[in-house]
Amino acid sequence: MSQTLITKLEEIKTIAVLGAGTMGHGIAQVAAMNGFRVVMRDLEDSFLDKAVAKIAANLDKGVARGKVSEDSRSKALAAISTTTDIAQACSEAQLVIEAVPESLEIKNEIFAAVVATAPAGAILASNTSSLSIASIAKSIPDPGRVIGMHFFNPVHIMKLVEVVRHEGSADAVVECACEFARVIGKTAITVKDTPGFASSRLGLVIGLEAMRMFEQGVASAQDIDTAMKLGYGHPMGPLELTDLVGLDVRLSIAEYLAETVSPSFAPPDVLRKLVEEGKLGKKCGQGFYEWKDGKRV
Repeated sequence: MSQTLITKLEEIKTIAVLGAGTMGHGIAQVAAMNGFRVVMRDLEDSFLDKAVAKIAANLDKGVARGKVSEDSRSKALAAISTTTDIAQACSEAQLVIEAVPESLEIKNEIFAAVVATAPAGAILASNTSSLSIASIAKSIPDPGRVIGMHFFNPVHIMKLVEVVRHEGSADAVVECACEFARVIGKTAITVKDTPGFASSRLGLVIGLEAMRMFEQGVASAQDIDTAMKLGYGHPMGPLELTDLVGLDVRLSIAEYLAETVSPSFAPPDVLRKLVEEGKLGKKCGQGFYEWKDGKRV
């Protein structure tokens, strides 16, 4: 283990968040709200401007509901800076959290750039929901500093973070990541680096079966979701959750798990069809439900 490896929470002052999409800007928001300096990076300034606007809107809702003070809102926004330069994002970061699309090739490219620019001891975390952390870590010097930190959407509301350890992850790094999760108001669980981890595998089993039932005409999307909410106490039904996560994201995870775990994860035709039609869920206005202004129609 490198002698310069970050292993204590008090050593983390600056966090680089790579990717300003739904997950990235959510992670940036909760980190900034809890006293960390955040540098958020994406490919274009327009992506970053949109992300900051969404963070501001989330904070404004918190203020309106009496859950966030005006002072906390101002401090959180002031703690976030943006850049399209990955070197600028990572150069002073003690913790780097990658939140780019679910492609191992893209993630490996990102981490290659991170290694070249981030401090040698920085903790490197991926927000992947299913991909192998070991596959990311294998090309990185000192792979003990590489872990998964799987957040859930919407990040500022959902309380769980899966901290994923591969065989070479340093114990102290895993412990530090768990402590970071607790400090930003989350409950951390630690899971072994296996395809789909814990939450994606469990959630996808229910989600895919709900899609098959919808496809077979067993019941409407709303009635299937109501069955899980009222019958099993789920806060959200599996089809509505799929719309929230993104049908393209769930398709990608299903294909990966079907290949690496079991053919039982093979995506139903209805999921492929909706993705091909560009009906990706809430972010596009239509999936299993129709959405307008962020709400189900």
